[in-house]
Amino acid sequence: MENNKKTWSGRFSEPVSELVERYTASIGFDYRLAEYDIQGSQAHAKMLAAKGIISQEDLTAIIDGLNQIKDEIQDNQFVWLQELEDVHLNIEKRLTALVGDAGKRLHTGRSRNDQVATDIRLFLRASIDQIVALIKATQRALLDLAEKHTNTVMPGFTHLQVAQPVSFGHHLMAYFEMLKRDVERLSDCRKRVNQLPLGAAALAGTSYPIEREMVAKELGFDGVCANSLDAVSDRDFAIEFCSCASLVMTHLSRLSEELILWMSPSFGFVELADRFCTGSSIMPQKKNPDVPELVRGKTGRINGHLVALLTLMKAQPLAYNKDNQEDKEPLFDTVDTLVDTLRIYADMLTGVRVNPDAMQQATMRGYATATDLADYLTKKGVPFRDSHEIVAKTVQYAEQKACDLSDLTLAELQMFSAQVEQDIFAILTLDGSMKSRNHIGGTAPEQVAAAIDKARKGLA
Repeated sequence: MENNKKTWSGRFSEPVSELVERYTASIGFDYRLAEYDIQGSQAHAKMLAAKGIISQEDLTAIIDGLNQIKDEIQDNQFVWLQELEDVHLNIEKRLTALVGDAGKRLHTGRSRNDQVATDIRLFLRASIDQIVALIKATQRALLDLAEKHTNTVMPGFTHLQVAQPVSFGHHLMAYFEMLKRDVERLSDCRKRVNQLPLGAAALAGTSYPIEREMVAKELGFDGVCANSLDAVSDRDFAIEFCSCASLVMTHLSRLSEELILWMSPSFGFVELADRFCTGSSIMPQKKNPDVPELVRGKTGRINGHLVALLTLMKAQPLAYNKDNQEDKEPLFDTVDTLVDTLRIYADMLTGVRVNPDAMQQATMRGYATATDLADYLTKKGVPFRDSHEIVAKTVQYAEQKACDLSDLTLAELQMFSAQVEQDIFAILTLDGSMKSRNHIGGTAPEQVAAAIDKARKGLA
């Protein structure tokens, strides 16, 4: 730029140093807002023309010029200049070169403060819509896998100790529910994202006779930000989105941890498709679950971005401050990481191969039907606390014999309680245990199938 002259340099007696220029420039990352910057500028220009603030001739020139710039950007023909600081001034400078004074009139009645706030909201609104669609694709993959394994028994764990038999399909549906809440949270967050800051100008509004509602309608916003100071300085919506993203990643990280455990030879419950794993440079037998491990690792990265944005905003006085330039890189990386993670996760779930025999054997090793025996005795009139004590001693006896409860004879079981009868053996089987939990939210295959059917209808 000639003599390093800025659009705002009239106030200054010396040019910005090269180091400061590089340090303060945001074009290296905010260029990706260009599409939304152009959308916002075209809507703003239409409003200015409708209110008689600029002429129809200027409007036509601005719209045509911005469309040409959009084509240049899409064709990678646009030249981004660091000395122009950011995406807004780069586009404005090119527009002025194309259409002359009309381009200089575009910025009437607005500031970069409300302009960038609008751009970020447009970007985030589109990102939320994309992420919600990807979460639903991951949910469908979970449903497909769960449907194949409604009758597959696996050990349910607490404290990573075998607790009770559950359907593998039921286990997977727990993650479906987590992702369902994530969709609800993001959809709710979108309502607060979808409010228009444009018209707040630098901080106090503008003396021009603008019509903010017209711009909001043109851009598909639900309403306008009610306070000009808040409109330009608010980043709650970005923080809220990052909080939602952290929860999505936390849920995927939990499932990743389980896939990692289940894939280990100690469990052997599942096998991941080769395309989601890598080998070892020294141990030829290894098949490492790199994708789930990276999901687990990237969760910390997303959590870090949430903390970064909270810290960014914690001590800012009203209204806009240059600190807010630092909101974009964490936000962009959160969106990119979450999008990539969801894309790969939905595909990875389609390649999960299950080993039902290993799951069943593991369930048998942990006396998973002990609670069923306690419930059986309670239904026979034994107080539950007494039943608990009886079953604990029965398990000790089975451990000494190195057998499952179902392997004990009726006479052996009756050593601990005379209430035990022949019908106990239907209770002590893994299938019997699962099927007995036949209520909404229970692990009975019948209930799991019903939950899957309801979930599919909800996603339709």
